[in-house]
Amino acid sequence: MNNKSIFVSVIIPVYNNNQQLKTCLMALQNQTYSHDNYEIIVIDNGSEESLKQALESLIKNFDNVILTQEKTPGSYIARNKGISLAKGDLFAFTDSDCIPTQTWLEKGVKILLDNPQCGLVAGKIEVFTTPNEPPTSVELYEVFNAFQQHKYVQNDHFGATANLFTFRKVFEEIGLFDPTLKSGGDVEWGNRVFQAGYSQLYCEDAIIKHPARKTFQELKKKLIRTTGGNYILKTKKGYSNLIFFLELIRFLIPPLKFPFVVLMSKKKLNLWQRLGVISVSYYVKYLVAYEKIRLKLGGEYTAR
Repeated sequence: MNNKSIFVSVIIPVYNNNQQLKTCLMALQNQTYSHDNYEIIVIDNGSEESLKQALESLIKNFDNVILTQEKTPGSYIARNKGISLAKGDLFAFTDSDCIPTQTWLEKGVKILLDNPQCGLVAGKIEVFTTPNEPPTSVELYEVFNAFQQHKYVQNDHFGATANLFTFRKVFEEIGLFDPTLKSGGDVEWGNRVFQAGYSQLYCEDAIIKHPARKTFQELKKKLIRTTGGNYILKTKKGYSNLIFFLELIRFLIPPLKFPFVVLMSKKKLNLWQRLGVISVSYYVKYLVAYEKIRLKLGGEYTAR
């Protein structure tokens, strides 16, 4: 069977991000995959009213795009809403701030269909800095660290939903994303896929481009969300005090390997840029440690 004849549902949650969503949809309209054999489901996850109206107007400019709503906050419950409406036997997930390359669907679907016992395919996520501007230290840190999909698959048994492919039958067997999670739902679901005995693959050729976070404030927001999501997920599984304190000690120890990697990297960076990236790594470690302690002491977790 021709891979391009298999119907695919592309699922994208969005929250107050119309401009980047437009870029994402434009890229999805220009796929090499047969245009008649995929749909794009956009789930508005409670955008503010004025932005909601702009989103509805935007969607009208694209064909094969379905707009739906999920007012309960959380990208994973939003993705579940998209799944409930999807017609495809294959699902492709990305985010509103991502830019799929032209062959993204074709490459991701091919490796999935070539491996029918596969539970998920995680595609490559290329992080890029702001065009025509000198990159900030935060952007460069993200280029070094963000979205290492091959390591996620190999070491942690999941793929980030910014670039993920799977079969409908996998959801039917192991269930949907945990709707209570605001972060880490891809980790939890991917681990269930692995525990069910499915193989998991990384696809270097199914590429999504993702903008790097530019400022410390943007990075802080991400770290608070992901640290809280990780904490809640581990608490659900039984997060003993011993494990918590051992992990905390690990985060309190200054980064040793990463500075060496940055200084020895072949990337075209000057010394001050390299030192800037290293300084961000310290900031990340100690902010995560602080957030873990705050949550352990009963602090409230907010994902937005």
